[in-house]
Amino acid sequence: MEKRRTVWLPCSHRRIEMPKRNKSKNAKGWGSDDQQLPRKRSRANHSSPPSPLCFHSPVRLFESLIHPMGTAQFFNEYWEKKPLHLQRLDSSTASYFKSLFQLSDLENLCSQGLDYYRDINVVRCIGGKKKVLNKEGRVKSSVLFKTFVQHKATIQFHQPQRFKDELWKIQEKLECFFGALVGSNIYITPQDSQGLPVHYDDVEVFILQLEGEKRWLLYSPTVPLAGEYSVESEERIGRPTHDILLKAGDLLYFPRGIIHQASTPAGVDHSTHLTLSTYQRMSWGDMLMDVLPSLLSNGSRTDISLREGIPRRLLLGISEGLDTSRRLASALRCLANQMESEMLEAHSTHLKRDFIMNRLPPYNQHLLSPSEKIPVLEDTVCLRYKDHMVITVEPSQERSDEATELVVFVLHSLKNQRESHMMGDTGEGDDHVVSRGLQFPLSHLQALRQLQQAEQLTVAQLQLPTEEAKLNMVMALWSESL
Repeated sequence: MEKRRTVWLPCSHRRIEMPKRNKSKNAKGWGSDDQQLPRKRSRANHSSPPSPLCFHSPVRLFESLIHPMGTAQFFNEYWEKKPLHLQRLDSSTASYFKSLFQLSDLENLCSQGLDYYRDINVVRCIGGKKKVLNKEGRVKSSVLFKTFVQHKATIQFHQPQRFKDELWKIQEKLECFFGALVGSNIYITPQDSQGLPVHYDDVEVFILQLEGEKRWLLYSPTVPLAGEYSVESEERIGRPTHDILLKAGDLLYFPRGIIHQASTPAGVDHSTHLTLSTYQRMSWGDMLMDVLPSLLSNGSRTDISLREGIPRRLLLGISEGLDTSRRLASALRCLANQMESEMLEAHSTHLKRDFIMNRLPPYNQHLLSPSEKIPVLEDTVCLRYKDHMVITVEPSQERSDEATELVVFVLHSLKNQRESHMMGDTGEGDDHVVSRGLQFPLSHLQALRQLQQAEQLTVAQLQLPTEEAKLNMVMALWSESL
């Protein structure tokens, strides 16, 4: 809290062993990972060119990413509808894109300790099928480069925002803009080669061409807005709808379900591109699966028809003339009517928790701390990280013999670990999630929503019955740096 006067795998910190000297170097200058001591991550590994992106707000960041296309036009005409290719003729954008990641970055990253499968996949598409060329264990840059050159293999580097600060900065803002997780992969493909077979994805995809050129063939979807990844057969895809050559600085967007394949043309030394992906499992169907359990639970408290027992032997498939589908449809219509009349409120819980638990922490996370002065009733306050917190209404997790009590959780991502972002199950239970936030009585919900919606207000204006309750709530938020 800030005062103003008016006011889908945890990443361990690996021990790095002392490297051995090796005098050999290859023609590309990408030597053995044993040639030098690991270098610390820095905020700028290269002399950084000026950024064409604007980081003043999540909206401004997205606007600058798709410039000169306008945001309204993009969402009206392209989002979830059709591909978009933006060509960038200025050298400044190409230089900036290249600074995000390039082939030469891999040597230093390998020296920091990368593992096959978890951090890097080495693949090649042969005869329409993906061949995995991974070794076992730790990645050595000399072996990786040899496979890259001799086998014309594609290097797929998972979630580079864990290591590259500028990508952390971009993706953190994009997660605020979309209100959804944003993952990334780097693909480095040698000339006259293809890494992955024809397939479609379950995510919205933004391709940034960083080095070289890549040819993309796009096809009409067999499953529009697909909910899962799948390889497609050559016989089903028909002719390409788009044949696009991406050059350094270009951007390509296509919706989930669009079938695609990509290859580096002959005569191009190599291609490096960044894939930014978002909106996985963010459909209305996913939302319904999230809110229906709580709707049914809350509806059952007031509607006796939902508490009536099902007929005997129904589970054995003997319904004795009962139209089960009609009875269930009637119950769902009743719930829908109560929602429309605001007798019942739909609470999204799991989608919110999954997002806030797994997203990136704020950029410059190490600067987070409570403001210096403890807030008092006369202070005007506001929430500092609205885009990094969610409010959920859930049953209390405290076990008791009494009826389950609903409480309010304020969960936030300020303490999330960048190193584990988008790397799978963190293995953290509900207790750990609660430790990243606060629990309040249900009576505090309106005051919390006041803070969410207002630019600023005084502590005394909070809709709580006592001064003590107001101060206790803002003190709790202040202690969490919110």
